[in-house]
Amino acid sequence: MKSNMFTNNFKFMSMDSSYESSDLVVFGVGFDGTTSNRPGTRFASSAMRKEFDGLETYSPVLNLDMEDFNICDIGDLELSIGNTEKVLDEIYENVRTLINDNKIPFMIGGEHLVTLPAFKAVYEKYNDIYVLHFDAHTDLREEYNNCKNSHATVIKRIWDIVGDEKIFQFGIRSGTKEEFDFSLNKNHTYMEVANIITFKEIVESLVGKNVYLTIDLDVLDPSIFPGTGTPEPGGITYKELENTFKILKQYEINIVGCDIVELSPDYDITKVSTITACKVLRELSLVISNNKK
Repeated sequence: MKSNMFTNNFKFMSMDSSYESSDLVVFGVGFDGTTSNRPGTRFASSAMRKEFDGLETYSPVLNLDMEDFNICDIGDLELSIGNTEKVLDEIYENVRTLINDNKIPFMIGGEHLVTLPAFKAVYEKYNDIYVLHFDAHTDLREEYNNCKNSHATVIKRIWDIVGDEKIFQFGIRSGTKEEFDFSLNKNHTYMEVANIITFKEIVESLVGKNVYLTIDLDVLDPSIFPGTGTPEPGGITYKELENTFKILKQYEINIVGCDIVELSPDYDITKVSTITACKVLRELSLVISNNKK
């Protein structure tokens, strides 16, 4: 691994196993170059590193302990901030290296556009792949602010790669009429509006399939998670999101790539949003590691 591409002043708690011995590799990508509302997601990973030690290694919800798994935190990717296309290439190249080393990449954004190059790298190895997408927003625009590669177009760009019947969207409650029509009437993606009730049913249908999981943390209601750039009232609770982790564990879904994005820590001075993001990181790391065994 090109370790010189990453900065790593200190590691997330219990993610200190060697790169060689770990299946799951965690890293930060601090990019918010196409953010259209409130910037600041570039600081997510560094903020989370300061708060993660407040958690226990054991998850009573999952009955799993981080001490029982080899997880490697390789730090935060150094990026050419100011040049969006070069940043996307840098993310792609580094995730491709992880994939070629038979690792499962777990990326901490950053804005949601960072999912695109990571997904492209994963897709090269796992062509038959399904996407589970949690978000407040559709992210299905063809372009946004005269740009085809944007946080508001990222799922549409992924659809351009995988096509119909591959993308499952949950918690969506904001977007243009055309975006909702693209999914709900033209059936290009599966979308559950403002809820995640059908998540278990969808996961059951994906047993034995390769899955990429992307969680835009603004899927959570802003009363729970105000620390994000585009808060959207009417979101799900943390307990509802937590239940999805139990479902992913129950069915041992084969997650081959994962990311959590859109924490903008400075908009929540209580740091509760950051701590919530840390707990999502812990729970998903445990699920992915357990299902890999």
